[in-house]
Amino acid sequence: GDYLRAGVIARFSPIMRAVADFATRGGLVLGICNGFQVLAEAGLVPGALLRNTSLRFAGREIAIAPERLDTAFTSALTVRRPLRMPVAHGEGCYYADNATLDALERDGQILFRYVDASSGAVAAPGDPANPNGSLRAIAGVINERGNVAGLMPHPERAAEAILGSDDGMGMIRSLVDSASRAATVRTPVGAGSR
Repeated sequence: GDYLRAGVIARFSPIMRAVADFATRGGLVLGICNGFQVLAEAGLVPGALLRNTSLRFAGREIAIAPERLDTAFTSALTVRRPLRMPVAHGEGCYYADNATLDALERDGQILFRYVDASSGAVAAPGDPANPNGSLRAIAGVINERGNVAGLMPHPERAAEAILGSDDGMGMIRSLVDSASRAATVRTPVGAGSR
């Protein structure tokens, strides 16, 4: 269904009801690339993903930097530095109205921004470091509760040095550690010893 608009049909998939219920109960949900598009279409994260401003598919390595290091998706990252990872999308331009963008800034819901790989400076409008023209160089966001996140770059494709970068491992480790802690808290002592 992406020929209509990325994620617009997938949000009606029966599995999305289970994903939304899981998120409502506090479960951690991470949407990467098309997953981000689906989460946005389903209203699980704010904003929308539009056609790249270049009107071309973006498939290359970029740099992003975390805005926050205290979330379930970034807790294993120790410093705000450029992280190298690939993008591969035609509809990755993050969009929201100015009031929403201001609220995201105010409430700390911007998770990642596109940055210059060498300096770490946030990509200016029209800068090639912003591969899709996203407003305010937003590469990823988090919901108000902090348990649902979406991002366009692919950390799973940057999880080993042999892939060109292992910078995505920090996000994966953050999510696994956070999920493990949450499972430990929810599991009563002795519940697994039968």
